[in-house]
Amino acid sequence: MTASPEAAIGFDFGTTNTVVALERQGEARLAGFSHEGAPFNAFRSALSFHAPDHDPTARVVEAGPWAIDAYVEEPLETRFIQSFKSYAASALFTDTEILRRRFTFEDLLSAFLLKVKEHGGETLADLPKRVIVGRPVTFVGARPDTALALRRYETAFLRLGFTDIRYVPEPVAAAFFFARRLEGDATVLVADFGGGTSDFSLVRFTHQNGHIRSRALANAGVGVAGDAFDYRLIDHLVSPRLGKGSSYRAFDNVLPIPNRYFTAFARWEQLALLRASRDMKDIRKLVRTATEPEKIARLVEVLDDNHGYRLYQAVSRLKEALSGSETAPFEFRGGSVHIAGEVKRESFNRWIQPELTAIEGAVDEALRRASLTEAGVDRVFLTGGSSFVPAVREIFERRFGVAKMESGAELVSIATGLALMGAEPDLDDWSERAG
Repeated sequence: MTASPEAAIGFDFGTTNTVVALERQGEARLAGFSHEGAPFNAFRSALSFHAPDHDPTARVVEAGPWAIDAYVEEPLETRFIQSFKSYAASALFTDTEILRRRFTFEDLLSAFLLKVKEHGGETLADLPKRVIVGRPVTFVGARPDTALALRRYETAFLRLGFTDIRYVPEPVAAAFFFARRLEGDATVLVADFGGGTSDFSLVRFTHQNGHIRSRALANAGVGVAGDAFDYRLIDHLVSPRLGKGSSYRAFDNVLPIPNRYFTAFARWEQLALLRASRDMKDIRKLVRTATEPEKIARLVEVLDDNHGYRLYQAVSRLKEALSGSETAPFEFRGGSVHIAGEVKRESFNRWIQPELTAIEGAVDEALRRASLTEAGVDRVFLTGGSSFVPAVREIFERRFGVAKMESGAELVSIATGLALMGAEPDLDDWSERAG
């Protein structure tokens, strides 16, 4: 489907994945992609840069799964960047040097959007002039600057040729997608769980003259979500088998292995940076002085042979399995390193309790800002990958009741809602522009 000039396109640029939807005549269609014969709609929010052997002064840019391929093949020769949305609202991030050229956030986002367009083929060949872009309720970071983030977004989307650029909080877009199901007026709590943030919006929907009207009541957000869940699994299942919590001998002293060696496991692409850092020399020495040298030997092999991505795939499979079963097997194989065992959902819930507490606190804040109690909420719509985690769903079922729960299209509801919103006659009531 090629978009008509009066159509709109919705961009759900996420920390982990990006989803694009096109609107035409009141209907929305997701942009599709294909990698090694496998179709998909959720495009990984990742970039890679490397210089080809035949021209060291050039830069080859890739995105999505193609960027992962490039990085896994040549981790030390490839600059890999993912979750870069996390820097959008940071005034401390000005630019980064990649292959002798400095890239601002706007440059990174522009490069990413161009590769999304390229891999979208005919579907994204003829873009409309109007784009509706999702934005978090609260950008991640210690002191996020929302206005700065939207200005950076604006520059990148203008470079792609858009002239009418609007921004909508991501849970509001999901709420609009859900509101089309409503038969009457309702107050809806939308909980959007991404890779880096969990956002909550309370919206009052009314039906007038065949159109959906909305009034935003309150928003709240917290900078924890699916990525933090993954790290908790690795920290409890994998890191202890690689030496975390063990000791080494230094002369007559027995000292703990530094925890900083394991913080890099928060994001798998950081592991190659650890391998190239000064710490790697010290880690190799620990094989001779550690009280449990076989564990440090495993750590060295995981880092040397670049098994980080495979490790995170194993963790993702486990998390998905625990969403449907009280107990699930975990198995990671990388070279001679083999880590396996049964994991109880009860244990996983205990490990992610700090994140669950933060999520519930953000729900409290949204209700407080809207001057509502749970009884004043008619429907609860959960969206995003981590909405499948039973412990997350239990928070809302316990507080609002199972009868109020709604879900569906968890991974694509935001992009679809953004695109459909573009056809609304009162779009100004739904969206904002960069200041």
